[in-house]
Amino acid sequence: MSKTDLPILEQRRIEANIIKPIFEEMVSRLGRKQAAEILNTAITRDSIAQAKAYAAAEGGEQTLASFHALLPQWKASGALEIDMVEESETRMSYNVTRCKYAEMYQDMGLADVGHILSCGRDGTFCTGYNENIKLERTQTIMQGASHCDFRYRWEETDE
Repeated sequence: MSKTDLPILEQRRIEANIIKPIFEEMVSRLGRKQAAEILNTAITRDSIAQAKAYAAAEGGEQTLASFHALLPQWKASGALEIDMVEESETRMSYNVTRCKYAEMYQDMGLADVGHILSCGRDGTFCTGYNENIKLERTQTIMQGASHCDFRYRWEETDE
């Protein structure tokens, strides 16, 4: 994967414009549930592959700090407004109080699958980047909450 200067919000808009008619066709042929399952599987695989590519391009050791250093790419163009809760070597916690990704999917008529197209990537992306990084999130703006609660932690594996 090559690095691009295109903000991730714009990348997601381009992807969604391509995915929308394909998803609609899958829904018409397979039903919403099966179409959503296929979309979720494809996006999950893509998220892990993208994260591994980010990690490989960086070289060196992938830590929670180096992962956190990627956040500005997702915030570019004012895409996310966040309130930082905790930053340490083993924890990074913040709340997203405004999400232009959710607003964009709403405007595109994709609000019901926006969590698959964006939110679902968050946990799998961190795992693909480094399996020691874990995300706990109990709510998202995309699914109607007042904010998204991102709680990343570094958890050593027994390998």
